[in-house]
Amino acid sequence: MSDSGRTAILNAARRAFSLRPYAAVTLRGIAAEAGVSAALIVKHFGGKEQLFDAVADFGPDVEMLLSAPRERLGRHLVETALLTRRAGAPPPLLRVIFGIAAGDERVLLTERFREQATARLAALMEGPEARLRAELVVAQFLGLSTVLSIHRDGATATGDVERIVALYAPGIQALIEGAAGGG
Repeated sequence: MSDSGRTAILNAARRAFSLRPYAAVTLRGIAAEAGVSAALIVKHFGGKEQLFDAVADFGPDVEMLLSAPRERLGRHLVETALLTRRAGAPPPLLRVIFGIAAGDERVLLTERFREQATARLAALMEGPEARLRAELVVAQFLGLSTVLSIHRDGATATGDVERIVALYAPGIQALIEGAAGGG
């Protein structure tokens, strides 16, 4: 399967699982939205459970987001949010927000997110309150991603990337380094 076919299936599945409870989601519905056959989804992902597993995997996004050295991580997170949105791609990690209220599967989704994103970020941090600071970094990143999605033609979405990075990244970096509030 081509990367575009896989991406179309995953995007359709993300939308379906975020809008409806797991039990109401069908492979046929996902296939129709993705423009592929249900048999192709089964061939490449297995059943609905395995497809949900792929949707609930934040690992690739986290790898990309944490690929910068710790001393540049705040800048990297802001640049990635801005440039991803400008490229028309879905914001990394933002799907967790839309999926948390969809039904019983939200437990798996939020546990995966905490394990793959927040705990991994906390492990990179030094000093006191690493877990708290990691959660606050995630909050700032998801907040920026949310604003970019809501205000697609707003000042943040269209403004100068370097200026936005200069304004927003230092706060995130202070949390990463443990410098915020004397922590």
